[in-house]
Amino acid sequence: MDTVKLNIKQWAEDDRPREKLMQKGASALSNAELLAILIGSGNVDESAVALMKRVLADCDNRLKTLGRMSLEELTGCVEVTDGHTGKKRMARRYKGLGEAKAVTILAACELGRRRMEEEAVELPAIRSSVDLYHYFLPQMQDLFHEECYVLLMNQACRIMDKMLVSKGGLTETAVDIRLILREALLRRAPVIALCHNHPSGNLRPSAEDDRLTDKLLKACRMMNIRLLDHIIVADGGFYSYCEEGKLN
Repeated sequence: MDTVKLNIKQWAEDDRPREKLMQKGASALSNAELLAILIGSGNVDESAVALMKRVLADCDNRLKTLGRMSLEELTGCVEVTDGHTGKKRMARRYKGLGEAKAVTILAACELGRRRMEEEAVELPAIRSSVDLYHYFLPQMQDLFHEECYVLLMNQACRIMDKMLVSKGGLTETAVDIRLILREALLRRAPVIALCHNHPSGNLRPSAEDDRLTDKLLKACRMMNIRLLDHIIVADGGFYSYCEEGKLN
């Protein structure tokens, strides 16, 4: 009895790689399923998943080995024996895996390698209000207008990113708390810190600064985000809400 190969579109929806990723997330997919999404299709005898399982098997199921393969190794030909005639002939090693698909696989492997390099670089950490002050001082010390930044950090208080959330006039700037929380949630930052400057040189917070800090602190607590500090930078120093005990 002949075996009929089903097209991926004919599979149960839960078994289709793209649909499976959308429903359950990328972590639910096998390496072969993820690679199948990249190449899109297999050949007349194999689905994209089956083809990639075979490629991975030749790599001892190691993505690192796959990433080290050359374009020629993925798309080249090997000598095969015809089952009917017994004659030998040259055939593509991985039928259905042409240059375009192979390039896509190698590009994905290279992106994975570069991501590992980025993650290996230790992110700078904020351990105190002094660290926060020195981090922002270079860009704020010569400003003639107010700017407000939110610093996004991971659980270990290592810097993930910073965002300008407001830019104003000589004496004040309007800060939207919703924008701050949006950035934290989008980047999945469990810890944030706020920093703005006083071009006047006055280190004392204004009544509006106090209201902003209080509202932000309450909003962060509701969203299970830690407000590490809110500092005000001015000539010759800074003011820290944390050091003043106003974030308890």
